[in-house]
Amino acid sequence: MNLESRITYNLLQCGGKPCVRVSDILQMLGAGVSSEEILQDFPDLELQDILACLLYAARRVNLERLAA
Repeated sequence: MNLESRITYNLLQCGGKPCVRVSDILQMLGAGVSSEEILQDFPDLELQDILACLLYAARRVNLERLAA
C-alpha cells in the first residue's frame, strides 16, 4: 500500500488540513512520544499511518522555493 494514500484531504474534516491526524502525530513524535505509545493511545491507527505522516512531513520540508 502506498503510504500517501493513508493521508486524506477533505474540506469537511480537520479544517481541510491533511488527515490521519498528521499535525497531532508529528507533534507527539516531536515531544518524544514513541510510536508504540501513540498506537496504544489511538488503537484505530496503524504503524503505516505514522510512517505516512513522517513521509508527508519530509516531503513538505523538501519543497523548493524560488526567491524573487
